[in-house]
Amino acid sequence: MRNDKTRRLALMGLLTSLGLIAGYIEFLIPIPLGIPGVKPGLANIVIVWALYTLTPVEAICVNMMRIFLSGFLFGNLSMILYSLSGAVVSFLTMLLAKKSGAFSIYGVSMIGGVMHNVGQLFMAMLVLESVNLIYYGPVLLAAGVITGLLIGVVSAEVKKRVPISHV
Repeated sequence: MRNDKTRRLALMGLLTSLGLIAGYIEFLIPIPLGIPGVKPGLANIVIVWALYTLTPVEAICVNMMRIFLSGFLFGNLSMILYSLSGAVVSFLTMLLAKKSGAFSIYGVSMIGGVMHNVGQLFMAMLVLESVNLIYYGPVLLAAGVITGLLIGVVSAEVKKRVPISHV
């Protein structure tokens, strides 16, 4: 029993580290998507895989640790605020979509990509006190679908190659 708890805690630490590394790589390498504020969200590969491998509580812990550590190490309080708003909305909707059984990992990831952008957009509207930011919504929704699908494809491949039975 203790060995299993230790193993799961170690896995959570490993996934948090992988998420940090993916986020840092994305931070260092400018990815010219041509749309301000849009990034592929490489760290979300880890989060989607965690959603399918760990318990919901463990997966949200990995996500929260990654966000706070990333913000403190590479960003600032504002970055943490925006990341958190997107991550919470995204994670909760992905969890509901997964539990419903109506969506594949690709659909769950696309929902996550869209909802992450929705969460961040609403946070920006609150912080900047401007409802006009809503006009950027369609661009962010399209970007969320595309990046969510890409993250879903990679996550599905990782899930296939690292089966849950090995965790």
